[in-house]
Amino acid sequence: MARTRAQDFEEKSRSILDHAALVFAEQGMDKASMSQIAQQAQVSKALLYHYYPSKDALIFAIIMTHLEELQDAIEAADDPALPPNQRLRSLVGAVLESYRGADNQHKVQLNATAALTDDQKAQIMAVERGIVKRFSAVLDQINPDLNTRERPLLMPVTMSLFGMMNWVYMWFKDGGRISREDYADVATTLILEGIKAVR
Repeated sequence: MARTRAQDFEEKSRSILDHAALVFAEQGMDKASMSQIAQQAQVSKALLYHYYPSKDALIFAIIMTHLEELQDAIEAADDPALPPNQRLRSLVGAVLESYRGADNQHKVQLNATAALTDDQKAQIMAVERGIVKRFSAVLDQINPDLNTRERPLLMPVTMSLFGMMNWVYMWFKDGGRISREDYADVATTLILEGIKAVR
């Protein structure tokens, strides 16, 4: 007879992921051990291995959970009926809000892919490509000249926007002098004004 999941399986799983992300962010992927993660999560090593059979499985789960939540937030915020400029601002705001409280998970995503298998990397890349594609489609609406055959600049501009969003954790502090909403306005304005000059 198949073993049934405990009622609190999802809650425990998420707690382990959050604590593991903290350990990985502080110790690095190589130095962090399953013993440290179990101690941080206040679970036994046996229980940790029951949920995640290896360190790479744990890293993969952290990244995929983070990306899937980001993807869901972007999909919920996206309204194709909006003018492209407003649609872009809505998407940028959704990303920055999704990053709230997720600095550790974000660090793991940015730094841990070398520890993963090719199949795991491919699954992560598929989700990332879907997210990037949604942004590039809006930027293409705003300035179709970015996507010419002679000088294909749509992807560099899209990735420049992601650079502004993805590295915000390095300096941004909640409760500081600007809010996430303020920075969403800044990042969107920089892109919107900047692509007017890109030829």
